Amino acid sequence: MSERTQNRSKTERRLAAQLAAQKAAEAKRRRQAWLGGLAALAVVAVLVTVFVLVNPGGDDKPATQAGATPSATAAGEQAPATPGAPQLPEGADPALGTAPKVTAGKGELKKLTVTPLIKGTGPEVKAGQTITTNYVGVLYKDGKEFDSSWSRGEPASFPIGVGQVIPGWDQGLVGVKVGSRVQLDIPAELAYGNDAANGVSGPLRFVVDVLAAQ
Repeated sequence: MSERTQNRSKTERRLAAQLAAQKAAEAKRRRQAWLGGLAALAVVAVLVTVFVLVNPGGDDKPATQAGATPSATAAGEQAPATPGAPQLPEGADPALGTAPKVTAGKGELKKLTVTPLIKGTGPEVKAGQTITTNYVGVLYKDGKEFDSSWSRGEPASFPIGVGQVIPGWDQGLVGVKVGSRVQLDIPAELAYGNDAANGVSGPLRFVVDVLAAQ
């Protein structure tokens, strides 16, 4: 055999070996791709099974309404009082939760007059106690309002019967029961006088709600 023939045979064998190696590598890649596809299918099957177990009802289960929230106040719990709507004593008339309409008086006022408007059922106010009240004050002659705890949005507390307020209050509220609404018609000498520097003078009319005493 000539040298040229031998060289050609070697070249053909190398080409055949390279072709065989390429075919083997391609077959290996196909097997790997096939196995990868099977693995992916297995993962999908597992996920579907888990979803079915967790949500057996599927789309038949009604969705929760958007924006629905539980009540902000627990059942049986009293909501906090809003400004102007005081915390009322137990068993008190609900009318105490609304500001009264106070009008002018009639005729000449000569003495302190206490008129019950709502009768409370709580303990009587004693001198030296601190009372909590809502009130409206007007000028007796024309009904012009000059003071109101309702307009400030909260009740007022102060000692009673010890000279910390005008005499008409000290005398008119001691003995009144908690939960009461009373009208106090107060002559000038038991209020601020006839020439008060604060501009509130002459006889006065107050409607007072007694909410607490302690």
